[in-house]
Amino acid sequence: MSPEVFEKWEHIIEDVEKTKIPVEFIKRLIIKLNGRRQRSINVQMLLSQGLEPDEIEEVISEKLHEYNKDMINIEFVLNIEGIAEVVQPETDNLLRGL
Repeated sequence: MSPEVFEKWEHIIEDVEKTKIPVEFIKRLIIKLNGRRQRSINVQMLLSQGLEPDEIEEVISEKLHEYNKDMINIEFVLNIEGIAEVVQPETDNLLRGL
């Protein structure tokens, strides 16, 4: 897909409330901690190493529990290209007849 398609999807996704995101669509989690510290979980790397989504969710849960008392915020860095490649063909199919 073209970079323009990815840019459109990026704008769409920015407006979506991120309460439940499939692990496969997350590149990285950045956990902001007290004292201007941060920790990162590279989800794409874990996927490329062969971990299953359930296993990755467990790793994330353990880390969030570990950092709980110092955690200020969590930033989700999404895999926009991956989301667009999954959703765009379905969107095209739905809109084909209009």
